[in-house]
Amino acid sequence: MDYLNKILLIVMCWISIDANAQFINIDDQKTPEQLIKDDLINNSCITIGTASGSGNPETGGSNSFASFNSGISNFPFKNGIVLSTSPSKNAMGPFLIENSLGDDNSNWDGDDDLHRALGITESSQATILEFDFVPLANSLSFNYIFASNEYLAYFPCIYSDGFAFLIKKAGSSEEYKNLAILPNTNLPVLATSVHPKIEDVRINNNTYVGCEAINEMYFKGYNNRTSPINYAGQTVVMNAKADVVPGETYHLKLVIADDKTGVYNSAVFIESGSFVSKVDFGEKRTFATNNPACFGESILLDTKLDASYLYKWFKDGNLISGASSNTYSATSTGVYTVEVNVAGNTCLLTGEMKVEFADDILSSNTSLVQCDDDADGFTAYNLTKVDDIIKNNVSDVINSGYYESLADATSKTNAISIPENYTNKTANQIVYARIESKYGCFKVVEVTLQISNNTISNIQPVAVCDADDNQDGLYQFDLNLEVSPKITLGLPNGLAVNYYLNADDALSETNVLTNTFKNTIPFTQVIYARFVNGMDCYGIMPITLIINTFDPLDFEDQTEILCENSQINLAVSSGFDSYLWNTGDTNNSISVNSAGDYLVTVKDANGCEKTKTFKVILSEPATITGVVVKDFLGSENTVSIEYTGVGNYEFSLDGNIFQNESVFTSVKPGIYNALSRDKNNCGVSNSFLFYVLDYPRFFTPNGDGYNDVWMIKNLNLFASFELSIFDRYGKLLKQINQNNSVWNGLYNAQILPADDYWFTLIYDEGRKINGNFSLKR
Repeated sequence: MDYLNKILLIVMCWISIDANAQFINIDDQKTPEQLIKDDLINNSCITIGTASGSGNPETGGSNSFASFNSGISNFPFKNGIVLSTSPSKNAMGPFLIENSLGDDNSNWDGDDDLHRALGITESSQATILEFDFVPLANSLSFNYIFASNEYLAYFPCIYSDGFAFLIKKAGSSEEYKNLAILPNTNLPVLATSVHPKIEDVRINNNTYVGCEAINEMYFKGYNNRTSPINYAGQTVVMNAKADVVPGETYHLKLVIADDKTGVYNSAVFIESGSFVSKVDFGEKRTFATNNPACFGESILLDTKLDASYLYKWFKDGNLISGASSNTYSATSTGVYTVEVNVAGNTCLLTGEMKVEFADDILSSNTSLVQCDDDADGFTAYNLTKVDDIIKNNVSDVINSGYYESLADATSKTNAISIPENYTNKTANQIVYARIESKYGCFKVVEVTLQISNNTISNIQPVAVCDADDNQDGLYQFDLNLEVSPKITLGLPNGLAVNYYLNADDALSETNVLTNTFKNTIPFTQVIYARFVNGMDCYGIMPITLIINTFDPLDFEDQTEILCENSQINLAVSSGFDSYLWNTGDTNNSISVNSAGDYLVTVKDANGCEKTKTFKVILSEPATITGVVVKDFLGSENTVSIEYTGVGNYEFSLDGNIFQNESVFTSVKPGIYNALSRDKNNCGVSNSFLFYVLDYPRFFTPNGDGYNDVWMIKNLNLFASFELSIFDRYGKLLKQINQNNSVWNGLYNAQILPADDYWFTLIYDEGRKINGNFSLKR
């Protein structure tokens, strides 16, 4: 109890009670029999036996079962009975949270039948009303609301008081059936099974984990100090329903009990007048319930009551003339109602059934034509090819198999196990397809299995030329462009063709070849074409693919030289079927007088072709435009010949020895004539005269006749020059010109000593050379 008291500390302060708020009224002085016969049922269509009840054991205490009325409050039920886990007076509003802990009575036991119904082992403070009754119709129902203080805090995640409406045939040993369950489930209505999302709660530094919402659509909401009843939360109005046999005696036990803690009480409120016995025709046949009647179907509405009663049938509120039996067959959309006057009784039973009819399933009988590879009248069909045709391509209609008989298709038994590979049993056999709508309605469609009797004339081989450089007899076909147009000539328009490696694959339509196909057997290979007209096989024929090769000898591309102002002859071998030059010539040779690329394409008897390219290159003598001389460098003198022209040249300084490069190194001093000649024998260039100069690095003026003077050889060939000689101190010793081109080592007739001397040379329109040399004695 200490723990539970702590829970109350988290509750916020409440506003004052609204003085104008109205609450339910409780009368706890009625007997169980009065509550059952007067407040709950009061219906001549149900015969009530003896009623009994038990609840609050306190002497002089108020009953835990009672009747109530809503007064002027907004409580959903105007009148009814209430069963509580505490004195029923406590159910009167408003909801006072400070009193929500409730009563705890250790002398007030639980109920074993409730334990079994809810699958629990322990309860306390049980309140029970029970009675026998005899219904006159085949169903009964009543409305109720469950309310509980266990909708506080995090309790619905863990705790719930329990209640049940338990029914069974009177005097039987069968198990009770609980009617207090969530719609379309067997889940009991409890605080733990109906609640909104519960957030985590922190109490006195302890966190209590919440939980997600469950069946929140059945939770009405939380109450407060203006609520008609004194409970923290409640469900929406729920309905308990049971199928019964008219005239049978049943026992109904209404029971509620607290969980084992005995606190945070709960109650169940049952609406007066809602406990009725009605004719129940079962589930509505409507689109809303995803269960409409099928087109052409007749829906039998059976009251399951004695045929001697008086019956009136209505459709959409209008009396159906002549309908007076205990059954009626509905064949069109409408709301059907029956009124039953029970013989010898003031009871008027009613029942209602809404019936809607689905549209007819669109379908088409069809045929499926297959080829027969051995002409024995039997072949394998892929029945699924007509899946869309038989249901008129309606997407929400499903195929539910193929059958050999109409009876099997109707009963949906003995479906053909492998419809993708079905061998016919007779000529023009009919198989039956069952198609179904999304509502389970079905239709049976006929599929006639036929064998193609079309004749396809012998197809000529399809020949192509090996188109790549590797003439290996392998070729990549575009089957649609290179084969199909040739093999469909003369056949009906609209035929499509698929290709296969063998006849079996073509018959079963497996392993179809892609449009891009490279033969796997060089030079000649047979594949199979399946001619189809829509889904039907028109015929299967072998197709011979021939790959011709053409690889003539000496047909590599070739380069030829054309000298300026001349012509040459270009030719390939004779003996080919045709020739075509890019000049338009059709002979095996042509004469050309200009450079360029000349192509000739030749064909053999199979029409295969090969192209050869002659690259004709113009060549002409060079024109030498100048020579760049780098001299006075001793062994490092160089000469570079400058030229223009289109050709492949070699060069010479003396007209005898030629080299590929136009630059010459280690050139000795002298007089030269530069030449160039075309390597393709297209002529020699003009000659170009030039000089290479150098100076001696020493001289020995000793009169022996050898190297007695210092001079620069060939300098006198220049029109003008100025050569000055100096000693080491810069004193001018000698000036040399065309009139006097040597120095003998004298200065003013005096012999100069052995030493180093310097010179400055200005020539060739201002070129200046400085150097030094030695005089040796």
